[in-house]
This record gives sequence, structure tokens and C-alpha cells, in this order.
Amino acid sequence: MNDSFRTIKQPSPEVIFKDKNSKFFGFAFPFESENNIKSIIQDLKKEHQNAGHFCYAYQIGNSEQRYKVNDDGEPNNSAGMPIYGQIQSFELTNVLVVVVRYFGGTKLGISGLINAYRSTAKLALEQCEIIEKTIDVKFILRFEYKLMSKVMHLLKMNDANITNQKLTESCLIEISVRKRNRNKVFELFNNYYGVQIDEL
Repeated sequence: MNDSFRTIKQPSPEVIFKDKNSKFFGFAFPFESENNIKSIIQDLKKEHQNAGHFCYAYQIGNSEQRYKVNDDGEPNNSAGMPIYGQIQSFELTNVLVVVVRYFGGTKLGISGLINAYRSTAKLALEQCEIIEKTIDVKFILRFEYKLMSKVMHLLKMNDANITNQKLTESCLIEISVRKRNRNKVFELFNNYYGVQIDEL
């Protein structure tokens, strides 16, 4: 079971690619929700008020991925798809790559545009630290305090991370486990007398 994915740790520094007086500025951003896209683009438009095109591509999702490309006025598939091709080439998700173009007065042609957008996206991603994240599942455990040491031992043995806890006479612990261990951990506690387990 695939329960990890590759993404970038933080936004890339600005990179630049030049061809026949046109300038292409590249940026890569990690993100968790498509709601973030609009504000990122708006911020870039404030920074680059005289630019002609803000082309981008992104991929989001862990086990199931979806993507979107935007040519922003450039000829069809000459900008967004070459950018997206680099996201695929680096095998990344939860990543947005934006290329901002300043027209230099000379047309580059379709092949020239494809090369410029692809090259700029590649430069931006090469500046990023690529990290691997796990896909996790969360559970809540409820049990009496007298079972605490046994429960803690089982959590440690099964590489479960405690993300929240409320310890009184009746204990409530929120845990996360890697997706591949989901069934094993659920069965373990579901069959353990005195412990109630529920998936979040």
C-alpha cells in the first residue's frame, strides 16, 4: 500500500529564465487546499504588476491526486502543461508552480514557449527541498486510567503517534498511524477488553 507522498518543504526562491528579451520568473509553493491558490496568485500579481501572463499548474491529493493547468492567455497547452509536466517529473503533489512572463517584444513560437515554461518550472523545483510525508489515519481511544500503561506500551509497539490526550479517571487519547497500519491497530484495540476505538 502506498501511504507516503513527495512534496516540497517550503516555497522556492524566485528564479528567472530569459529568452529573446522575454523574462520568465518561476515560483513553487507547497499548499494543502485549493482555496490557497487564489491568494498566492493575487500576491504575485501585486509584486509583478507589469507582467503579461501568470501561468500555473498544480497537483493536490495524497492517495488520489487531481491537477489543474492554466495558460493565462498563452496558446493552448504552451504554458500550463509544460509546467505540470515538471511537477510530474519530480513526482510531487500538494505543489503549485507559477511562471510569470514579461513579454520582450519578440514572439517565441509554440516550441519556444513550451521550452521557456518547462525550463522555468524545472529551475524553481530544483531550488526546493523535497520531503516525503506519510498518509496517516486518526483514531480516538477511550479507556479507564488503570489500563494506561498497557495502552501506552501497545501504542509504542505499533508506531502510533499521540496527537492529543485528556487523562482523568477516564482517559481519551487521539492517535495517528500510517495508513498501512490502520487495520492492524484498529483490530488490536477493538478486540482489547476495556478500550473503545473510533476512527476520526
